[in-house]
Amino acid sequence: MIVERVAIVNKLGIHARSASKLVALAKTFPCQVKIGLTEDDLQNAKSIMGVLKLAAQRGAQVLLQTDGEEEDAAMCAITQLIASKFEEPE
Repeated sequence: MIVERVAIVNKLGIHARSASKLVALAKTFPCQVKIGLTEDDLQNAKSIMGVLKLAAQRGAQVLLQTDGEEEDAAMCAITQLIASKFEEPE
């Protein structure tokens, strides 16, 4: 299991478009992927409703957790997506 805390840096935070990109990416990996604002609030990152439920704004520190096969690759890809501001123009 890998756990990392990552800052949401895009202007609009996690909204429908960014959430769908995150979910689509998470679904490409066989491991469990969870995201939350706290350990008690972890949501399935392969569920659009779970990700949107976070309502994470710009500057929020989200907790990412990957567990299972390809957990390293999943964590790397997801943190890169978030760091790239979900590939959205500012």
